[in-house]
Amino acid sequence: MIDDMSYHVTAWHDILTNDLRSSLSIAQVKEQMYGKNDELLVRVFGKRKFSYNRMKEISLEKERRYQEAYLPHLALINGLEAFLAAAADKSVSMAIGSAAIPFNIDFVLDNLHIRHYFSAIVSADDVPVSKPDPETFLLAARRLDTPPNNCLVFEDAPKGVEAAARAGMDVMVLTTMHPAAEFAGFTNIIGFVQDFTDPAVSRLLS
Repeated sequence: MIDDMSYHVTAWHDILTNDLRSSLSIAQVKEQMYGKNDELLVRVFGKRKFSYNRMKEISLEKERRYQEAYLPHLALINGLEAFLAAAADKSVSMAIGSAAIPFNIDFVLDNLHIRHYFSAIVSADDVPVSKPDPETFLLAARRLDTPPNNCLVFEDAPKGVEAAARAGMDVMVLTTMHPAAEFAGFTNIIGFVQDFTDPAVSRLLS
């Protein structure tokens, strides 16, 4: 929906290196950028480094820094608002299935005034394990009262495509964060687009 990964990476790198004294490079931080925030902290520092409450504190501080940096640049990916309006006109049910916490989902939906397009929202707080586990997408389908094989996922990360595959869902990949070559081997991808202005996206509603 938004192209903000560089801001997440920068915020995490600041927290991990300056606050928590890890020695990760920007590239190494980017490799860890999937799943929930506490899952990332466990991957980097191990299970016993931080208490649950401390991980929540770190997570909120990281998101505060991300939002502060990104807010002046906050915008939907090109063509998305028109696509959402066109899908709504055709009574297509839509959901958000995200590894983000509600704090960040609300930041996007409310600042961009698009909450009304979505009949269901699944956040990191709604599932025990995040992507590539399929539960985020399966729960979104249940909340839409739609069979998984009738759902189409828009994803920008290989872990998300894997989650969709495990959920039995096809995917349209947005190459805003990863090039098409990084999705080799997945059989549930119906196409690759740079943004929502691509004719392949509008054809989905025809």
